[in-house]
Amino acid sequence: MSNSNVLDCLNHPSPQTLGRSPLEWLDRLHKPTVVRVAGRDRSRTRAMATLLHGNEPSGLFALHRWLLEQHTPEVNMLFLLGGVYPAKIPPRLSLRQLPEGRDLNRCFKEPFAGEEGAIAEAMLDELRKAKPECLLDVHNTSGTGPAFAVTITNDAAHQALTSLYTDRLIMTDLRLGALMEYSEQEVPTVTIECGGSQDDQAHQLAYEGLVRYASRPDVLSLEKAEWDVAVLRNPIRVELAPEATIEYRLEPTGQADLTFPPDIEHRNFGIVSPDEPLGWIGKKGLGILTAIGHNRTENMEQVLRVKDGQIYPAQAIRAFMITTNPVIAKSDCLFYAVKATGEPIF
Repeated sequence: MSNSNVLDCLNHPSPQTLGRSPLEWLDRLHKPTVVRVAGRDRSRTRAMATLLHGNEPSGLFALHRWLLEQHTPEVNMLFLLGGVYPAKIPPRLSLRQLPEGRDLNRCFKEPFAGEEGAIAEAMLDELRKAKPECLLDVHNTSGTGPAFAVTITNDAAHQALTSLYTDRLIMTDLRLGALMEYSEQEVPTVTIECGGSQDDQAHQLAYEGLVRYASRPDVLSLEKAEWDVAVLRNPIRVELAPEATIEYRLEPTGQADLTFPPDIEHRNFGIVSPDEPLGWIGKKGLGILTAIGHNRTENMEQVLRVKDGQIYPAQAIRAFMITTNPVIAKSDCLFYAVKATGEPIF
């Protein structure tokens, strides 16, 4: 299937094309879309993907605002809007993926099956043709919480890209078929998690980061960075069994296999000590949870323990990507965690 059947293309869109608001622009988009804007230096290109998940709008809002302002970027810019189909389903910007579809950000690897696989393959083809000097993938976190970046490579170039948006970088060896694994093509690639999808601060951060990314002659040198970047290495991923049930309540009803308090998101990036309870476990115990390391090892005993029906960290941990959305908690993961020091738990 040719890219033109999968992706629409916009070159230098005018304000008239874009509509007055991001939602008006989204209404005008018919399929996943490539946007190209020529830069002062036509010999170089930077790429940015966003809206891979249809319920993560900060990158779309930032791009719409930036395009309306008609900036001339320092180098050519290639923008990739992946999850247009789920984003357009009413109520708009509420679905991560199509109801029967796959998570697009797990499809950037062979065999590129189904509609999402075709979109991912077409996006990768655009990147191969453009040969960008770097790539950002802009998301919102699944809960509220501070911004951070994720990469599979930790070097000066990846830290410099991170510093355009945040001072926290998660380095992982886990491979899920995500776009950030494009780093393996020797193109510095960073996922930016701007903060919560309903958070104005996240939308502003996405915009300010894009302005920095597009306007600077050099975005890959650490000595030009805004601030030092703290690197957290190889977080473990805590997943809930598909048949398990989860509730968010101030105290358990006894019906759910796992209960978290409604304000659990406030734990994001904070340190939780072994004597601070995270929530309540049901009759099935910790068997409903798995803790997966980057090398696919599983070792729950080092992460969580149970005492009197409550769950505690087995050691001081720093958790992030905690969500209060039960659908995402079940379909993606409950949270990620490292030791309080930032080192891997195992």
